[in-house]
Amino acid sequence: MAETIRVLVTGAAGQIAYSLLYSIAKGDVFGKDQPLALILLDIPPMLPVLEGVVMELQDCALPLLKEVIPTDKEEVAFKDLDAAILVGSMPRKEGMERKDLLKANVAIFKSQGAALDKYAKKTVKVLVVGNPANTNCLIAAKSAPSIPKENFSCLTRLDHNRARSQVAMRCGIPADNVKNVIIWGNHSSTQYPDVHHCTVNVQGKDVAAFDMVKDDDWLKGDFISTVQQRGAAVIKARKLSSAMSAAKAICDHMRDIWTGTPEGEFISMGVYSSGNLYGVPDDLIYSFPVTIKDKTWKIVDGLAINDFSRAKMDATAAELVEERDTAISFLGV
Repeated sequence: MAETIRVLVTGAAGQIAYSLLYSIAKGDVFGKDQPLALILLDIPPMLPVLEGVVMELQDCALPLLKEVIPTDKEEVAFKDLDAAILVGSMPRKEGMERKDLLKANVAIFKSQGAALDKYAKKTVKVLVVGNPANTNCLIAAKSAPSIPKENFSCLTRLDHNRARSQVAMRCGIPADNVKNVIIWGNHSSTQYPDVHHCTVNVQGKDVAAFDMVKDDDWLKGDFISTVQQRGAAVIKARKLSSAMSAAKAICDHMRDIWTGTPEGEFISMGVYSSGNLYGVPDDLIYSFPVTIKDKTWKIVDGLAINDFSRAKMDATAAELVEERDTAISFLGV
């Protein structure tokens, strides 16, 4: 059997983690023959709840789960990690300005980045989920200078899956018959869900999404706004944020990092922008279409970008530049 890997989940007493931990522990993410130790980090007031989560994981009697370590200490949580899933963040409270939210999260992700730098393996793969995910990810990466920036990514797979599902429902086909949707930019309402390169498999043949849907107004209008606003729609209906679907997207994202993307398919994730060919400013965590092989992502180059797409890609980049500059002003660097 393979050597045990160490996987950290932060915000581990929260509702996303509650939907996530079973899938990881049972082998859906890192492999059916990959033993693992789960390290669960949360803030001190949540430790009693975390004990309950630990009991439940024990009671699942899962053969791959070798150890569960609940903690509120970074030096314990970040030690010798192979993978870190940073779900915990400061949620936006009513009446809170966006910059106040950024300030609180900069403190969290600066500290966690420094802990990664000090205690984790240099090969650790870090996925940031806690919002504002792109900028939190950038701050963590900047605070861990000895770990390659390519090892950090943020979650836009939930948006990707939402876009894929919307197209599938519109065409009356299973979601896995839809491939190569793209989420560009920020995991916020400025994100750009793009189906110009998306194909839909009908009766064994790949057809361009625009040709299959035959409704350009919907694809350039309500489809985009539905995906952009889906998180808010779930909160309005459930009175809680997306948890099951977020956990599924985290599993998809990490599994693809670990085992690679299928031939001929690309997925969306927020990665470090450095000299890309799409005119996206450097030094951002921006969602691009990527392929993954040997645990290394590569931006898909050479996709044609029309004026409609260009404007939307630029708008979400502008928001990220502003977020980054505000966040860095709080960093003291």
